[in-house]
Amino acid sequence: MSKINEITNQLMWNRLLSVVEEQGQTLVRTAFSPIVRECGDISAGIFDLKGRMMAQAVTGTPGHVNSMAESVKHFMRFFSIQHMNEGDIYITNDPWMGTGHLNDFVLTTPCFKNNKIVGLFSCTSHLTDIGGIGTGPDATDVHMEGIYIPMLKLADKGKMNKTLLSMIRQNTRQPVETEGDVYSLAACNDVGCLRLNDMMKEFEISDLNQLSNFIYTKSVNAVKKEIKKIPNGVYKNSMKVDGFEKPVTLNATLIVKEDKIFMDYNGTSQKSLYGINVPLSYTRAYTGFGLSCLISPEVPNNAGSLSPYDINAPEGTILNAKYPASVCARHIIGQMLPDVVFGCLEKAIPDLVPAEGASCLWNLTFRGQQKDNKSIFAITAVTNGGTGARPSKDGLSATAYPSGVKGTPVEINEAVAPLLFLKKEFKTGSGGKGKFRGGDGQIIEIKSSLGKDMEILAAYDRIKFPPRGRKGGENGKPGLIKIKNGRKLNGKGTQPIKGDEILVVETPGGGGYGLFKKRSKDLLNQDKENELI
Repeated sequence: MSKINEITNQLMWNRLLSVVEEQGQTLVRTAFSPIVRECGDISAGIFDLKGRMMAQAVTGTPGHVNSMAESVKHFMRFFSIQHMNEGDIYITNDPWMGTGHLNDFVLTTPCFKNNKIVGLFSCTSHLTDIGGIGTGPDATDVHMEGIYIPMLKLADKGKMNKTLLSMIRQNTRQPVETEGDVYSLAACNDVGCLRLNDMMKEFEISDLNQLSNFIYTKSVNAVKKEIKKIPNGVYKNSMKVDGFEKPVTLNATLIVKEDKIFMDYNGTSQKSLYGINVPLSYTRAYTGFGLSCLISPEVPNNAGSLSPYDINAPEGTILNAKYPASVCARHIIGQMLPDVVFGCLEKAIPDLVPAEGASCLWNLTFRGQQKDNKSIFAITAVTNGGTGARPSKDGLSATAYPSGVKGTPVEINEAVAPLLFLKKEFKTGSGGKGKFRGGDGQIIEIKSSLGKDMEILAAYDRIKFPPRGRKGGENGKPGLIKIKNGRKLNGKGTQPIKGDEILVVETPGGGGYGLFKKRSKDLLNQDKENELI
């Protein structure tokens, strides 16, 4: 390839990244659900006609993006490229062919230029309520968890499937918001198609074949180059987390062999009866993300950058739970996996790996009667703990990692649901001490603004087994959920809150890094000045 062609391809690649970011921002700006509109719990990307992800929006979460990377291939198995028409839209929320649980709708839209299909746009967002038992881990099979949409056509040549939309509306406690989110997802892909056509016209190309091959080859080679810097060997790690019925052990073996990495979770606990199970697609998504963070953070995420990682978990374990396992709260276990990966890599590339963090989100999902007693409110407020300290910096407080979603503003929560937030502040001292301290969690106090009974759909971890420190750093403080001046609540499961009760939630702090006695005087003074100790 000539230098001019390579530069042109790089320019088009950069433009493609802008196209998918606008695609993702369209979804954020038009969504009805606060978890999308305010927190960015989405993914958006473009795929070639082989089903390879060419580019993804920076806005989004790894669990959505990396699992969506495989979902388009499933769409192509059910609906062949040859029979796709302009104006067609395909939809599913199948956890094993989508992004891991029923609350994520995946929409894929073929993109045409001059009446010829040139690529596919796909996107995902989290919908707050899709019926069933709700977004908690209580269910014992997937059909209890909400409406289950197989691979279907949402639109045929531009005409929306009204029957399907009616079914969706009827199976949610939030019919307006849910239907609005479906249209938002569709609009997101439409914008991607428009911008891609503009780009292709500007660069005078009729297809994406050459560009896709360029992106794939460059990305593969870039990641393999970084893998070769890691010593060949077998590296193991184990983590214990709270689980539901009993603690869960996550065992991992990472093998580095030349320019390839093999990750296996043999020895991991068997699947749970309840909804903390993880489909393999979600396991691969967060494992791949953890590997990319340490090995090739500068390489844009696409099919090529993910291909050097071979990730597997034994069938029947909690990390490869097959249908009809309940999977609604798969994030509890799945979001622990980057920390598990880091524990393996710490043995291969020491001094680069952070301590463990809170890892899984502490989303506050409430449900109850509205003021009129005729309708039900359902809301998920995104809440985060602290991240682990880094080898050269403190951890981040009240920050989602590895998820990446932002916390929901209090004002938004109170505007869309009858909730009153009495307190929301750092839980100072919850981050583990060390040369670098772990990020702090939060203390939040909430009550019903109507004085009515409601439910919390708890799906939390790191209560019994807090985030571990590294290199002599102390563990972070565990999380806690309770009624103020009253009973402790379970970390998982739907539980009642009386109208006059105040709920107290304390999210975990991240682990510390290095010995505390080596913490500099300047950092200690900053801690005092910032009232962190």
